[in-house]
Amino acid sequence: MLEKAKRLLQPSARSGVPPFLVMDVMAAAARLEAQGRKIVHMEVGQPAAGAPASAIAAARAALSSGPLGYTETLGIASLRRRIARAYFERHGLEIDPERIVVTTGSSAGFMLAFLAAFEAGDRVAVALPGYPPYRNILAALGCEPVSIETSADTRWSMTCETLLAHHRARPLKGVVVGSPANPTGTMMTAKALTTLIHCAEDAGIAVISDEIYHGLDYAFAAHSAAGISSDAIVINSFSKYFCMTGWRIGWMVAPAQLVRPIERLQQNLAISVPTLSQIAAEAAFDARAELETVKHGYEENRRILLEGLPRAGLDAFLPADGAFYLYADVSRFSADSFEFATRMLQQAGVAATPGVDFDPLHGRNFLRLCYAGAREEMQEAVARIGAWLA
Repeated sequence: MLEKAKRLLQPSARSGVPPFLVMDVMAAAARLEAQGRKIVHMEVGQPAAGAPASAIAAARAALSSGPLGYTETLGIASLRRRIARAYFERHGLEIDPERIVVTTGSSAGFMLAFLAAFEAGDRVAVALPGYPPYRNILAALGCEPVSIETSADTRWSMTCETLLAHHRARPLKGVVVGSPANPTGTMMTAKALTTLIHCAEDAGIAVISDEIYHGLDYAFAAHSAAGISSDAIVINSFSKYFCMTGWRIGWMVAPAQLVRPIERLQQNLAISVPTLSQIAAEAAFDARAELETVKHGYEENRRILLEGLPRAGLDAFLPADGAFYLYADVSRFSADSFEFATRMLQQAGVAATPGVDFDPLHGRNFLRLCYAGAREEMQEAVARIGAWLA
């Protein structure tokens, strides 16, 4: 019987995706903390601040008002209208609320987008360095992620020329674009983003725009793909700017022709998004002043690192235009960023994510540092890293 079970329960090939190393680093840090160590967390891309007060109050009221049942699959109508209104408030865009799809975090948004837009075997371009679940979700769904290297010359963003070169070699069905980007923190200008989207769509390549760090822009204002093309699929989330990572709530702006297919998929995969999270998310839009205060804290943390890390010995990093990341070059200290991150955690008590998670080609030279924590933690991190590297 045991041998039969072993034969029946072999992992599928599609499950053989690489681990998301940032979660492994977080687990290693937790083990050290369980031993009594004080660890400065700069590995996981999540705000130290909790959900805004308005969201908490709305959730409490909902919990005391009666049972929470399913909602419409596409999301509570008032939340969809409020999300659409936010595009007018921030970008001056008129978005039909019928095109808004509420999702269980941006992760579910990517799965729904890939399932609705691509067939198994389709080739989809992603930037290197880039968020690893882009590649891993695509692979698990039977698509082929096509990694396109970027460089400092283009602010670590994909260009029309590089995209079309890969498309001519073997046709692409889609491209994933992120600005502000994870892990680099770099952003595309409005002109660069517009050029890339028009270039892709003219070539028959569908565009998925990851905008989950919108609102967290420092160098210049982030530009939404929703204002460039009604055919682009836009993914956003309440996790980053709205400080609601654990609520697992996000949204999509979907092309009109994909709304019903996405609805059918979500009906079967999730039925609906957690009701409590939707209620809280709608109320979070009333917390602009509170959220801007949190953002100003990130800006101060950014300043602490940009000034302090070079004195500590880490003086080569990519432009920190937005999000809450620095992508630092550690090649002068190690040829293996995983080994470097492991030693830094064990010896300095600072947790950071090795670049190999984001770039299997050149990531061994880089380390991602998240500065979404408290100001005192950033100051302590600089001091610890400086003492360790001295």
